[in-house]
Amino acid sequence: MPRDLDDDASSRMNEAYEQLSDEQRQAAAAERSKLRELRHEVKQAEWKLAHRTKAVRIGLMALIVAGGALLTGLGWTVLAWGSPATFLRIDIICGTLILIAATVVLVTVPRRGALGLADMENARDTKREELRFLSSLYYPTLKERRSLYREDVAGVIEQHRADSRKYRLVHNALQNLIMIGSAATTTVAALDTGGKLTWQNVTIVAIGFTVTLSAAFTGYYKYRERSYFLLQTADAIEEEANAVTLGIGPYKNFGPDQEQQALKLFTQRVEDHRNEQRRRQQQLDQPADQGQPTGASPSA
Repeated sequence: MPRDLDDDASSRMNEAYEQLSDEQRQAAAAERSKLRELRHEVKQAEWKLAHRTKAVRIGLMALIVAGGALLTGLGWTVLAWGSPATFLRIDIICGTLILIAATVVLVTVPRRGALGLADMENARDTKREELRFLSSLYYPTLKERRSLYREDVAGVIEQHRADSRKYRLVHNALQNLIMIGSAATTTVAALDTGGKLTWQNVTIVAIGFTVTLSAAFTGYYKYRERSYFLLQTADAIEEEANAVTLGIGPYKNFGPDQEQQALKLFTQRVEDHRNEQRRRQQQLDQPADQGQPTGASPSA
């Protein structure tokens, strides 16, 4: 059979490839939608289980309180039977506690037909296993993973900055306490004129203990060094994010069609900064005679 001149095999192959790509994209979108639904269902199941567990614990505590109040009321009534005015007050208090506890128990008891804790745990475990299985089947492409990583960098930067601010505030508070305590100790010691247990002696002991404890915390936890290195890492990551966004620095030679190469370099450089921060963190946790973190921090 002669071949039709209008039959373009390459065009038909391209159309089939594009159609296959569309189908793959639609399948990937459906998988992502299913993953989001499953994650939402798992969170809902975990929240319901936690709420039910909390209600059960409150109910048990209320039962314990009611039982203790009942035993206390009965025992006090037996011991003070000859004095009604005495045991009636206690009985009224115990009766009030029993009524409150009974009300709490009635509120926290599951309604008829509601799932029990075991059933709720089984449902949660089933949802988790289904989510785990579906997550193992769906694996994002390298392009998607790098794009998601780029979006997650903002959270990493903010976390480092928040930790840096926390350590800086703690360090400044302890440093101020050391300076104020040292000055106050000297002042109070100068006012002590006798050897008896006076308020000056007590104040000196309290302030000296506080200053020593603050100095020990400052030297052991190294709040200033942690703050400095966290802020340094956050600034370096922010510089990388700005550079890849504006196409400057190490990313100036990448064109619009080389976004994946730029993202690859960006991911590698950010991971290098984070690995360096983790190494510094480990060195800060070591004793002073085993290692010192690289990079000089500013003098106090």
